[in-house]
Amino acid sequence: MLIIISFIVILIIITSIILFVGWHFCSIVIYPKVINYTCTYDTGVKEGKIEKEKFDNLEKQEIYIDSEYNYKIHGFFFPNNNSKKVIILCHGITCSLYSSVKYMDMFLKKDFAIFIYDHRNHGLSGGCNTSFGYYEKFDLKKCTDWLFDKLGKDIIIGLHGESMGAGVALQNIAIDNRINFCIEDCGYSDAQDLFSRRLKKDYNINNFALIKLASKISKIRTGWDFNDVSPITTLPKVKVPILFIHGEDDDYVPTYMCKQMYAVTNSYKDMYIAQKAGHAQSYWNNKDEYTKRVYKFLMDINII
Repeated sequence: MLIIISFIVILIIITSIILFVGWHFCSIVIYPKVINYTCTYDTGVKEGKIEKEKFDNLEKQEIYIDSEYNYKIHGFFFPNNNSKKVIILCHGITCSLYSSVKYMDMFLKKDFAIFIYDHRNHGLSGGCNTSFGYYEKFDLKKCTDWLFDKLGKDIIIGLHGESMGAGVALQNIAIDNRINFCIEDCGYSDAQDLFSRRLKKDYNINNFALIKLASKISKIRTGWDFNDVSPITTLPKVKVPILFIHGEDDDYVPTYMCKQMYAVTNSYKDMYIAQKAGHAQSYWNNKDEYTKRVYKFLMDINII
């Protein structure tokens, strides 16, 4: 009898440890350490990625849009002489809309109006957790609705996303056929694949079962599991032209994910692998070539 009780106690302890680890890793995914909104602006200015005087003097409208999940989506709209071409810039994880500012000049010079916004659980937007695009893609759709309501039905809308923002953009074009083009920079092909890689690289744990457990816990806590975020599964049916960009030295989201997504895409596509660029560094390390490749893509699809 004592042996049976001991066995049950040990089993409970082991099960509790496994559940705790799964819960903890799930928490890392859905509650990332988000950088303070003001700090993202100050860092951008300090690093030269935001020209303070130029940014402050741009005509802009600060807006709050109602998400279908009962919080506000915060953003800025830059009209640029009432242009009918709009680019929506989607920032990466832990940052805010200010990390998108570095890309603005490239599009302003080609007469695009600009829309930047904070993802849920980031910046000044609401939302209590992050879903790597599962819920964010619908917030992006709400931003597109706002632009059509403001500017009319004859506008051209493109997306540019960096890191998680690219993942959001790629998932959005699978549900919104109003988007005219998409530029994805260092996005992931599949969340479960990405999280498995991060678990191994960051914690030296190679345990797919733990990922599956964390995924199921996420489903219970937030309504989505990791299998729900997989742009590579929806890309074959997408008709939107896509420019895939990735740094050749990216060790956070591996470059092979970009090449995998490019391979399965059936719409018009192009790919640029930026030299000597780590994660989310393709533009900053290769401004001229990056801009050249973006403009070529936009000319090829008759946007500029």
